[in-house]
Amino acid sequence: GGREELLLRLSRTGGVYVPAFYDVEYLPDGRISRVVPNRSGVPWRVSKHTVMDLDEWPYPKQPLVPLAETVHERMSVEIFRGCTRGCRFCQAGMITRPVRERSITGIGEMVDKGLKATGFEEVGLLSLSSADHTEIADVAKGLADRYEEDKIGLSLPSTRVDAFNIDLANELTRNGRRSGLTFAPEGGSERIRKVINKMVSEEDLIRTVATAYGNGWRQVKLYFMCGLPTETDDDVLQIADMATRVIAKGREVSGSGDIRCTVSIGGFVPKPHTPFQWAPQLSAEETDARLQKLRDKIRGDKKYGRSIGFRYHDGKPGIVEGLLSRGDRRLGAVIRAVYDDGGRFDGWREHFSYDRWMACAEKALEPTGVDVDWYTTRERGYEEVLPWDHLDSGLDKEWLWEDWQDALDETEVDDCRWTPCFDCGVCPAMDTEIQVGPTGKKLLPLTVVK
Repeated sequence: GGREELLLRLSRTGGVYVPAFYDVEYLPDGRISRVVPNRSGVPWRVSKHTVMDLDEWPYPKQPLVPLAETVHERMSVEIFRGCTRGCRFCQAGMITRPVRERSITGIGEMVDKGLKATGFEEVGLLSLSSADHTEIADVAKGLADRYEEDKIGLSLPSTRVDAFNIDLANELTRNGRRSGLTFAPEGGSERIRKVINKMVSEEDLIRTVATAYGNGWRQVKLYFMCGLPTETDDDVLQIADMATRVIAKGREVSGSGDIRCTVSIGGFVPKPHTPFQWAPQLSAEETDARLQKLRDKIRGDKKYGRSIGFRYHDGKPGIVEGLLSRGDRRLGAVIRAVYDDGGRFDGWREHFSYDRWMACAEKALEPTGVDVDWYTTRERGYEEVLPWDHLDSGLDKEWLWEDWQDALDETEVDDCRWTPCFDCGVCPAMDTEIQVGPTGKKLLPLTVVK
């Protein structure tokens, strides 16, 4: 009995990671030599467990309703899990494979029970790329028809440019207010979008926004990242060029000068279990300088600048995020030092202190021989043991490395739901195949592209 016995039994199942049951050995230069179990029966690698049938999995039927109005004042329904678009920066898309869709019936039951239990007036159809659900048109129309009298609105998260459909957009807004549309090109130039495997051309985007503006929308939000691998100032400055083309096309097709485009930019932070886990992160100073150049270019545009909103995060919080994202257990001392120094609610801008984090990190890491730059702006090599290598997400590390090399070569890779398998390792490890239709319906043969 007791806590340790319970943890030991859980860890021996192969799917629960208990850090205390593993010792880390380091090389003289600070890199990890290996991670070793220190209890008998504990696996060398902890494997991800995956729910294969979402319709059969229990979900909260009476979600809590906040007393105060929240930013996302709606009921959330997960319509599918996983994504194989292959965006190289996206940890969620990598570690939640394979794709598993919830059936139309299952979605309808969740929405019905959730609305009765909560009283919300809007439903968010959530996933990593909701417009990619193979029956999203039927889902949207069915829900819009069912709740037309109750004026229940529907919404999707940001939509891929190549998945946008005006009929779908009209169904989603039929019962509710027509807000702005959000698209995520992520990179400003065609070149950088090839690096990150975001297979969207600028012409695709212009055609999409032309359709939106021509059908009554007046506001579009574009989301980008700054600091992507191999990125240059020119890649970022092309964001301004794209935004001005969007405004120009909007004015042309709508015949109105009341057209808005908001450019929102976040800093890129390399994440574990992605092809970019080896990539160097851009320093805070370089990030801020690059964003300032972009801001100046947008503000200096006399013809279109006033119609372009510009929102961005400075580089300092991103460095702390990067430190924690790819850090190892030596970061525990840093976190404790920040806490002891009064750090609280650091995710809120008014409470965040970059100077505190840097001072505490310098002091706590001094005995280890590594520093903040070692964790953030340093590029990793192929042979390096990464702090998460003993945690098995189903992805083959060799495949991730090959995809990292493809990124450096600016080579794109298709979505494997519609092409032969690229051998990422997930399907053979889970004895499944990429699923497209309702759960369990295998639509593609498992052929491997080498």
